[in-house]
Amino acid sequence: MAYVIGKDCVDVNDRACMDVCPVDCIYVGDRKSYINPAECIDCGACEVECPVEAIFVDRQARGDEARTRFVADSRDFFQVVLPGRDAPVGAPGGAGKVGEIGVDTPFVSGL
Repeated sequence: MAYVIGKDCVDVNDRACMDVCPVDCIYVGDRKSYINPAECIDCGACEVECPVEAIFVDRQARGDEARTRFVADSRDFFQVVLPGRDAPVGAPGGAGKVGEIGVDTPFVSGL
């Protein structure tokens, strides 16, 4: 995994990061967006574009329990079946192919 969207995106979801992502790997949930670790090319364009500084490199989470939780949650968004869905989001090859997911992980929904 490379980049992760953390707590500062919850209920803000500015989406400026999506405009600069060259591989369309940022998916929209309900309360926040998520970077697909299987599709991210680690370019960092999203991190500098985020107006609320919610995006961080996963290595920055080491020793920070709050950030570590968002690293795990980002994986869960793509690997587990989210509420109201029949299958995991997986790696469909770009957010534009599936549109807004419209649901978050139970962790983010509970914040």
